[in-house]
Amino acid sequence: MHIFLKPFFSLYHYLWAFVSAVFFWFPSRKIRVIGITGTKGKTTTVALLAHIFSTVGKQSAYLSSARMSDGISTLKNKTGNSMPGRFFIQQFLYRAVRAKSLYAFIEVTSQGTVQHRHRFIQWAGAVFLDIHPEHIESHGSFEKYLSAKLLFFKYAYSRTVRFFIYKHDAHADDFIRVARDAKKILFSEEDLYDVPTCSSLPGNFNAINIAAAYAVAREEGLSHEQIVSAITSFSGVPGRMEFVVRDPFEVVVDYAHTPESVEAVYIFLQKRAHDRGGKLICVLGSAGGGRDIWKRPAMGKHAGDYGDEIVLTNEDPWDENPQTIIDAIHEGVKTGKQYNVNHVFIIMDRQEAITKALSLAHRGDLIVLTGKGSESWIHIADGKKIPWSESETVQKAMQEISKN
Repeated sequence: MHIFLKPFFSLYHYLWAFVSAVFFWFPSRKIRVIGITGTKGKTTTVALLAHIFSTVGKQSAYLSSARMSDGISTLKNKTGNSMPGRFFIQQFLYRAVRAKSLYAFIEVTSQGTVQHRHRFIQWAGAVFLDIHPEHIESHGSFEKYLSAKLLFFKYAYSRTVRFFIYKHDAHADDFIRVARDAKKILFSEEDLYDVPTCSSLPGNFNAINIAAAYAVAREEGLSHEQIVSAITSFSGVPGRMEFVVRDPFEVVVDYAHTPESVEAVYIFLQKRAHDRGGKLICVLGSAGGGRDIWKRPAMGKHAGDYGDEIVLTNEDPWDENPQTIIDAIHEGVKTGKQYNVNHVFIIMDRQEAITKALSLAHRGDLIVLTGKGSESWIHIADGKKIPWSESETVQKAMQEISKN
């Protein structure tokens, strides 16, 4: 975008935010709205919070990149946006109020704050999970990405708002400083010493999400026993560490799309596979043609470090040449500790790539497909998109294999 046009586009989005709030009579004043921001874990934390509060009788709405609910009916989020613009968020809050929900939990994204989508909402709480490099091309630098995240805390600030901050993040102090003299609750994995593990939220990376949800729930007056009971009954989030096949080998679909999240998933699943005498098979691409180019070799290296078999495939090339993306990932794979040219397969068609991964698997093995999660489309050139379901594609391929 040309530098001289930015103020006009900013004003455009600001006016949309204001007009939509007026149109729906500022619905956030009639419901407790809590926003969750961070690079990773927002979707899981939002869903877990809604589950906890609804389980104890406090009907809750939520809006995430995967799903949305007014507290009564739940729909898949097909907007392709974690924090949709224009009238969407205010209308969502209006419907939540009409459905008599007491709480609304919302993902707050950096691109959403830049476009003022967090404004004209009366926030009761703000949660910071973590921050890692992401959307660098879109924002211009990591510093600008961080500033976009901080915009949410700056806007939400008041002496009555409670801020929840993951204290071990390298940038926690930035969020603490922005929260000024408001009440701040610092949380971490150590807070879960007497919280049983949840089978639907495995891995150390999910401990931060659980700790965040626990901190919010306790601060909102729920008892330890209520929270623990609700957490243990949580069934998970589609496309987030989702086990879509359990036997004769396991297949996991996960949305991991940053180097940090991909590595965390690989570490956890490699140990799970190797402990059972099996191998880890990684299926990956790199989301977002034309952006976050720096991630490609980094993600490839992690696959080369932990994957016993690797299948590189298309993800969301948009207008970029898919082969260029795959080549960059492949260069990263070659630097991995376990790299073996005979165990790397490049298959552009994602459906064929998944079928290939399944054909490589034997009893005890584990296949992990990262990047798409529960997304409904593969985005290709000229704004076109192909309907897609990662889990359904796996299940159909398994059915075909069982017939043969």
